[in-house]
Amino acid sequence: MLRLAALAALALVAGPAQAQTRISIATGGTGGVYYPLGGGLANVLSKALPGVEATAEVTSASVDNIKLVGAGKADVAFTLGDTAADGYNGAGKFKEKVPVRAIAVLYANKSQWVTVEGTGVQKMQDLKGRRIATGAPGSGTEVIALRILEAYVIDPEKDVTREKLSVAESVNALKDRKIDAFFWSGGVPTAAVTDLAATPGMKIRLLDHADAIPALVKKYGPLYVKGTIPAGAYPGQARDASVADVWNLLVVNQKMDEKLVHDLVKAIFEHKADLVAVHAEAKNLDLSRQYEVGSPVPFHPGAERYFAEKGLKPKK
Repeated sequence: MLRLAALAALALVAGPAQAQTRISIATGGTGGVYYPLGGGLANVLSKALPGVEATAEVTSASVDNIKLVGAGKADVAFTLGDTAADGYNGAGKFKEKVPVRAIAVLYANKSQWVTVEGTGVQKMQDLKGRRIATGAPGSGTEVIALRILEAYVIDPEKDVTREKLSVAESVNALKDRKIDAFFWSGGVPTAAVTDLAATPGMKIRLLDHADAIPALVKKYGPLYVKGTIPAGAYPGQARDASVADVWNLLVVNQKMDEKLVHDLVKAIFEHKADLVAVHAEAKNLDLSRQYEVGSPVPFHPGAERYFAEKGLKPKK
């Protein structure tokens, strides 16, 4: 962004002693994966890049993160790929196009419809007439939840009583039996869901919903793929769950200085082990698959420069 470009130029003039570039990383709620992984990323960037001080910020996640980057209020952001695509195209929750660019494809988010034994909810169709939570307002979780409900012909405004809660709030509400189920889109394991599964008297159930993928792809494009949450991913989870996956991205504003982006991306991939130590999902950060997996928004030139140095070529 212009602010970062100006700071970088000032650093060159003033010399190393005065160089200081502050980078704000928009993450998500404290109960998810974005926040701890964002904290790990902030530590990596602060240590690896001279003159850079990075901090992780708690946010409502994907939708708000895209808006923050577009408005210059955050420099780097975690986001779901489908939300990034909406921002780039000015669709969905975005009234105009956001100048967002990808710098890394991270890991696949698992769509998780969560309930517990005793609610009577055993399949997606059982959600009709129930009180459910569909994610925090302004989150990519909420976007996907509503799309999946739509695929099952469940009207989120008429067929269910819908609460707009974060994953941590959803877990507490389910524990207190104030809701019957909730939706979460995140890495596995997600700390808040693990907490629910490990609570005495609570036996977790993850609802299969991969059969919604054809309808999702037909309406929104090839953003969703079939995934599995294996049995035992959470305490007491007795069987595999067949779910919808969507890739996570790190994004920046298209105006961010190219050299700075190059250095950020280099630090991310060359310090992968430090990120893995924070959360296991970082194991899925794969340099060789950046173009292979693909991003629904263009990569920033600074990221492409680093990829080219490593011998990667865009898919034709």
